[in-house]
Amino acid sequence: MARRIYLENIELDEARKRWFARLEETGALALPEESVDVRTSVGRITAQAVLAKRHSPHFLASAMDGIAVSAADTLSARDNSPVRLAEGIQYHEVDTGDPLPEGMNAVIMSEEVHYPEPGTAEIVCPATPWQHVRPVGEDLTATEMIVPVNHRIGPYDLGGFLAGGIFTLPVRKRPLVAIIPTGTEIKKAESNLEAGDLVEYNSAIFSALLASWGAVPAVQDIVIDDLEHIKQALLTAAETHDAVIINAGSSAGREDFTHQAIEELGEVTVHGLAVKPGKPALLGLIGSTPVVGLPGYPVSATLDCEILVRPLMEAMQQTSLPPKETIKASISRTTNSSGGSKEYIRVTLGQVGDKMVATPISRGAGVISSLIKADGLLIVPENLEGYQAGEEVEIELIKEKSAIQKNIISIGSHDLTQDQLGSCIRSVHPDIRLSSANTGSFGGLMAMRRGETHIAGIHLLDENTGEYNESYVKKYLPGEDLVLMNLVYRQQGLLVEQGNPQEIKGIEDMMSRRLSYVNRQKGSGTRILLDHILKQEGLEPEKLLGYDLEEYTHLGVGTAILAGQAAGGLGIYSAAKSLGLGFLPLYEERYDLLMRGDFFRSEEGQALLEAVSSDSFATKVEELGGYSLRDTGKIWMETRRQEQES
Repeated sequence: MARRIYLENIELDEARKRWFARLEETGALALPEESVDVRTSVGRITAQAVLAKRHSPHFLASAMDGIAVSAADTLSARDNSPVRLAEGIQYHEVDTGDPLPEGMNAVIMSEEVHYPEPGTAEIVCPATPWQHVRPVGEDLTATEMIVPVNHRIGPYDLGGFLAGGIFTLPVRKRPLVAIIPTGTEIKKAESNLEAGDLVEYNSAIFSALLASWGAVPAVQDIVIDDLEHIKQALLTAAETHDAVIINAGSSAGREDFTHQAIEELGEVTVHGLAVKPGKPALLGLIGSTPVVGLPGYPVSATLDCEILVRPLMEAMQQTSLPPKETIKASISRTTNSSGGSKEYIRVTLGQVGDKMVATPISRGAGVISSLIKADGLLIVPENLEGYQAGEEVEIELIKEKSAIQKNIISIGSHDLTQDQLGSCIRSVHPDIRLSSANTGSFGGLMAMRRGETHIAGIHLLDENTGEYNESYVKKYLPGEDLVLMNLVYRQQGLLVEQGNPQEIKGIEDMMSRRLSYVNRQKGSGTRILLDHILKQEGLEPEKLLGYDLEEYTHLGVGTAILAGQAAGGLGIYSAAKSLGLGFLPLYEERYDLLMRGDFFRSEEGQALLEAVSSDSFATKVEELGGYSLRDTGKIWMETRRQEQES
């Protein structure tokens, strides 16, 4: 039988593209979800967005050691006219974290209380409602997203899960990867070695790499160079594992049987890469199980493992591992490359004077110590024959610094659709995260002006025109490179208790009946809308009980109502629905995303636009309720910096 040699000398990107297309077709990448205990979930990848099931804290709690009081009983307290309170009736002693006793709505710190006699507390300053009281849901509110889908779970996340009532959660299955060492001459490292014996240590390196990539390595027994033995080992591994690595035997020697074995059991998609070292790599399938054949030389094998198996593990877990960091350096000596193949040259790095210098070290494919010593890799493209001494080159670091993350920063108005938008982005681009800070619409404008954010959610009503947002952008960000795009229209109204037992009819009704209100923070679009309503109806803000009680999100407003801190507050319908509250509709408002122009045109910006226009986002928004998507993605205005235009 004629011996097979390389089927191709294919470029790396094309090889991966061809192989992954076959893996997609056969369903080889679709691993099932599994449920795990929260306490053992660190490092796992979430298979779904994780939402809080309960509030944290779930009761009104004292934030200080002292006494709990009713603020109304303390109003007349002054330095020259102290107020005395009776224990058990007008005050209760509390420690930090204690539940607030019934009828009490404030805590006075211990150091501000004098006890003239047992059972009597004396104060000289009045308490304000809810001072030193932790509100229900201060940390987490029920239905709030704790982490999105495709999130790598960290230690701090565990506290959020447990606080939010999450004890088990769905995660991506860790790929179970069989590692089959082959070769009659290779022996376990613990063996008594004789001349001709080679220590098998590649499997240890592969195992460590796989574990760092979130997989579960399973090293099999060493298989001798025999076709039938290799076929049986491959077949058994493929039937019981999610992926298989077979090491050695992928080249074209007379005892290299990997190609033939895989071809007889399944298919060979790629055999022979245009990379150096690492040319004799093999990619294929047995059934729907991916199989990677790696060369025996350790440098070639580990390099191929990095460039072939790592992306496979990422795809199987639907996540993206931290990218390799690069650095600019001056090459210390001329490096020649044969051309036609992408070459990976190991280098050491050092700061020499005012420049970083890269020094090439051994290029032998069997010299594992060169990888131990190397600080980075100089990657020579296929179309170059090397670099001249002193030439500036880019080095891919082996000894990593901090991971690089692609964050989209959002500062501005809070809306539940932004959480869903972030989840939609991550479901397609697991390496991109939408990070939001809820400062209100005006806070978002100011952050944009200072260059601190990529996007800002805004819904700023112009009282003069009745229009939203454009006039504010023109006033506060004249001549900047910006894009204003619609995300949604949303229903704003009065959030009340479920069933509206107090039969609240509106803001004016609350004021006339002295019902307590919970407000949004200064600068928020909802606060501006409330002030507009009060102005239109000729109502004085200071007569609205609780006007100065501020929350930073719509869920915070709803939670305050659930906790009995207020009878009502202005907010969006989706917050009322998610928390099971009543809702009195008042206005439909336009909620836009203001974006930096350079971000809008960037990869991350295009990922955001892709998510905004996706069916997945539309479905999630419709499930929230209270939104219209009639203009979603519509660009209202686009401006450029004046100096660019000139």
